[in-house]
Amino acid sequence: MKQLNRVIVKGGVLTPGELKYICESVESLGCKTISFGSRQDILLPKKVQPEDLLKFDKLQIVEFDEIGVENMVSSYVCADIFPSTSWLTGDRYLYILEQFKEKSTLKINITDPKQRLVPLFTGHINFIASDHEDYWYLYIRLPEWSVTKMYPALVYSWDLFKIEAAIESLLKEEPEDIDTIFELVTDAVDTNNRTVDKPLDVPFYPFPYFEGMNKIGLDKYWLGLYWRNNKYDVSFLKEMCELCLDNKIGKISITPWKSFIVKGIPRESKLVWEKFLGKRGINVRHSMLELNWHLPVANKEALNLKKYLVANFDQNDISTYGLTFGITDYNKSSYYFTSIVIEKNKQPELIGNFQTRDTYNLLYAKNFDPNTRAYITHVQDVDKVELPGLLMELSQLYFDQLGSEKEEEKRAIVKKEVLVEEVHQCKDCFTVYNKVYGDVTQNIPKNTPFQNLPESYLCSLCEAPKTSFEKRVLEKN
Repeated sequence: MKQLNRVIVKGGVLTPGELKYICESVESLGCKTISFGSRQDILLPKKVQPEDLLKFDKLQIVEFDEIGVENMVSSYVCADIFPSTSWLTGDRYLYILEQFKEKSTLKINITDPKQRLVPLFTGHINFIASDHEDYWYLYIRLPEWSVTKMYPALVYSWDLFKIEAAIESLLKEEPEDIDTIFELVTDAVDTNNRTVDKPLDVPFYPFPYFEGMNKIGLDKYWLGLYWRNNKYDVSFLKEMCELCLDNKIGKISITPWKSFIVKGIPRESKLVWEKFLGKRGINVRHSMLELNWHLPVANKEALNLKKYLVANFDQNDISTYGLTFGITDYNKSSYYFTSIVIEKNKQPELIGNFQTRDTYNLLYAKNFDPNTRAYITHVQDVDKVELPGLLMELSQLYFDQLGSEKEEEKRAIVKKEVLVEEVHQCKDCFTVYNKVYGDVTQNIPKNTPFQNLPESYLCSLCEAPKTSFEKRVLEKN
């Protein structure tokens, strides 16, 4: 894989003016195209020398040999057009992203668990929206950690940057567990945490179709654009930015799937946009077989393998709706985030002029849901020609089991005896104290009964006294 210059695009969100400036800047360096990275950044198609980049002071550019600067990922791109948490609007994303001022050495994800376009757990720091307005679950997997751990408190929207910055400052101390991180962060910064009262629920949704002109509400449209070679012509992008400005469109969003989305196209301008795309010869109706792939950037071998597999799917009329595919190799260090992974094996070391063919492993996510972060090996060391049939086999397995998990859960619920769980709820703000979780914000350990709390105990959110809590009985299965 080539190492390329990357332009940092915080949260994958930029204005038409910013994109136009980027296009003009890279054009002056002799580049006619740009590409998009899997972390919603912009990639230049060739290496650019540092002295050539100095004049573009408005751009945050990571040089091709620079290590340790990462782009933030957010699901702002999904706001208002895909299923979402009710309080997490596009404006709320923008206010939160504005907190983050500095380059980060950690991968940060800020996402809504009710969308499927942007991965939840591929960062080192993963903020995931909760049902409580302006509160987030935090899942951490530092670079040296092998597993992701949940921070033992919900984090307030306006504390996200403070907590992330505090964690970055702790890296030199090499914290080994989540409890140590929580204690050190709590000592370092004042935060408005909230008690975790229930585990994160990540519902399953099929992977969405994100291309073409689509309606929002009564009088707006959103447009998704995808080019299969991931080389976007800068002259086209500049003209499109001018059209955005004419239509008072304020933001353009990059997806992790080598595409971008423009939201807020007025109904009266729909024909103008369609004419613009038609004159440019832009295809906006690729098959879902094309759109649901995650490939390493500038890797012709991976792109050719994808074309080979997609052609086989198309020839056999195979549906992959809801599935996503990734191509990687043996030295991939980041975590997967697709339903099915095609992993290329390392070539054996041979003596002489012997040649061997590439072999591959096939893995699939538990329940074909990448957010489970658990992968099952389907086959190992198979030849390229075997891959289409095996992938079709996995596709059929996906549709066979689709929905069966919920049916099994329903049958199990019928058989189970209903259990009663006792909690206590604040009358003033409805915060729940559940002894299973305790209250880390006040150093109350897990499994501490409410009656054992000190009389000085206050609600973690509104600071109402212990006497303001009332017993509630929940039924759970």
